[in-house]
Order: sequence, then structure tokens, then C-alpha cells
Amino acid sequence: MTVAILLLIAGAGLLLVGAESLVRGASKLAALLGISPLIIGLTIVAYGTSAPEMAVSVQSSLTGQGDIALGNVVGSNIFNVLVILGLSALISPLPVAQQLVRLDVPIMVGVSGLLMLFSIDRLLQPSDGIILLVGGVVYTLFLVYQSRKEKNAEVQSEYEREYGPTPIGRWTWVVNLAYIAVGLVTLVTGSRMFVSGAVSIAESLGVSQLVIGLTIVAAGTSLPELATSMVATFRGEGDIAVGNVVGSNIFNILTVLGVTSLTSGAGVIIPESVLYFDLPVMLAVAVACLPIFLSGSVITRWEGWVFVGYYVAYAVYLILRAANHDSLGLFSRVMLMFVIPITVITLVVAMVRSWPKKGRSPVEHE
Repeated sequence: MTVAILLLIAGAGLLLVGAESLVRGASKLAALLGISPLIIGLTIVAYGTSAPEMAVSVQSSLTGQGDIALGNVVGSNIFNVLVILGLSALISPLPVAQQLVRLDVPIMVGVSGLLMLFSIDRLLQPSDGIILLVGGVVYTLFLVYQSRKEKNAEVQSEYEREYGPTPIGRWTWVVNLAYIAVGLVTLVTGSRMFVSGAVSIAESLGVSQLVIGLTIVAAGTSLPELATSMVATFRGEGDIAVGNVVGSNIFNILTVLGVTSLTSGAGVIIPESVLYFDLPVMLAVAVACLPIFLSGSVITRWEGWVFVGYYVAYAVYLILRAANHDSLGLFSRVMLMFVIPITVITLVVAMVRSWPKKGRSPVEHE
């Protein structure tokens, strides 16, 4: 147990160091290339911080631990939106680029729905994985195309106003690429140490693989996204913080689950509890991003509290479900009858109130 706790602490420290290095290198690289921070967040940062999910899920599928692989991705996507965006918004309200509202969030909703569709037969087959993987490649190529379109003087002048003139030279490129490489390696190493310690503790307590995947492993492999988004928020890189989460969720479904289903032989079995509860929660969380992102083109602190509060409720439900607790039914009815409807009404009212304001003023974070 002592070794596991030491692994948790050391892993958390490496995650913070890696996140700082990755954000520093990625933001400067965006300035050098004239690419908007949003595209950097959706690609380099998002895919890099999702490397732990890929490593853990593929390793789990190869060793026959499909529940951990599936729970890792589903739980990570829920954690990314509710906890990472929630905590980041509590630090500072997060501006939302309109590309996210018009394109990337709808894609996140679409691929979440596609995963539910593939899961109806309770098996994510290798053929489903091929479709998901092809979708991931197409989405990435589209982002690369977008980045070429956005390589213009306006983006560069935005950086120069914020950071001053950006020196361009051989060593500048080397240094910033080194920051990104060191950040990615440190994030992956720290995440593996954290997950190893967390799983050892959980198994000693007799927790099921599925619950471990949905909670501890999911949170552990999402720590790179958490650390990166929070550091980006502190540094004023809101586009990287939000783009990191949305890009990671899309990457997790299309690429991580795509590769996992291909390496698992017969496919990934979908437990009934995941099909009827966890997957719908993941889809609902993705859909909830649309009204929140639309409300003033910013994720406010009170919306951050809503996100964090819902993750706490989700975690409590998982614990009660795992323990088969007598209060599980009452807790579920309270959530369905009171908390969720009140939240939906509040979000709709906030979105409607912000609509005239949006119509009168141009969006700055395009």
C-alpha cells in the first residue's frame, strides 16, 4: 500500500511538470506557425494528453481486461467535460471559439451517438473499430486542412499583441519541439505511475474492474488533460484548455476505442450497465456542452459548478451501484425527478437570455 501511495504522489508531480512543458511548447509553436491555439489544442495537445488512454486501453484489451478498456474511455470522456472544464471554469471563465460550437462539439455528440449505436448488440466488433478509426483519420486530416487555412497574419498579430514579437530561428523551433516532447513523455510516465498506484489500492479494496475503469483509471488517464487544461487556463490559453477536452473526447472514441476493438480479437463486450447508464451519461454530457458553450460564448463559473456537481453525483451513483446499496433507487429518483430537470431549465433560460447579446456583437474567439 505504501508503494502505491508513493506512485500516486510521484505520478501527480510528473503530470504537473509535463502539462506545463506541453502548454508552453504548444502555445509558442502555434505562434511560430501562425496557427490558432484552438487547432493546437484540438490536435497536438488533445492527442498527446490522450496517449495514456490509448496505452491503458490497448494494454487492457490485449490482456483480456475489456471492462477496464471500455470503462477507461467512457469514464474519461465524462470526467473530461464535467471535472476538467468545470474546474478550469472555476479558475477563470473560459472563452469558447465558435468553431467548437459549429463543428467540433457537434462532432463530439455525433461520435458519442455512433458509439451507442454500435453498442446496441452489446459488442464493439472489429468492423466497428475500423469505421471509428477511419473517422479519426478523416477528422485529423480535416483539422490539418483547417490549420493551413488559418495560417494568416491576423493570427500572428494576435500573438504579438499578447506575447510580443516571436523570434523565428532554428533553435526556437528546436526548443519548443523539445518542450512538447518532454511534456508528452512526462505526462505518459506520470499517468502510468498514478494509474498503477490507484489500481493497486482499488484492487486491494475489492472493487470491480468496470468500476475501476470508470473511476480511478478514467480519472488517472485524464489527469494529463486536467493538468494541461488547468495550466493553460492559468496561462490565459483558454482555447487550448477547451480544445484539449473536446479534441481528447473525439480522439478517445474514434481512435482509442477503434484501435482497442481491433486489438481485442473478438471485440469489446459492452456490459448492460454501461449500455443503459454510462453511455447515455456520456452522450448527455456531450449534448450539454452545446447550450453551455452557446450561453455567451463562455463557460462561466456557475456552469463550472454545475459540471463539477454532476460529476460528484455520477461518482456517488457508481459507488452506490457497486455496493448495491439500499439508497440507490432513492438517489436515482431524486436525480431524475428534480435535479436534472431544474438544471436543464436553468441552462435553457441562460442560453435564451444570451441570444440577443450574441446577435448584437461579433464573436471575438473565432
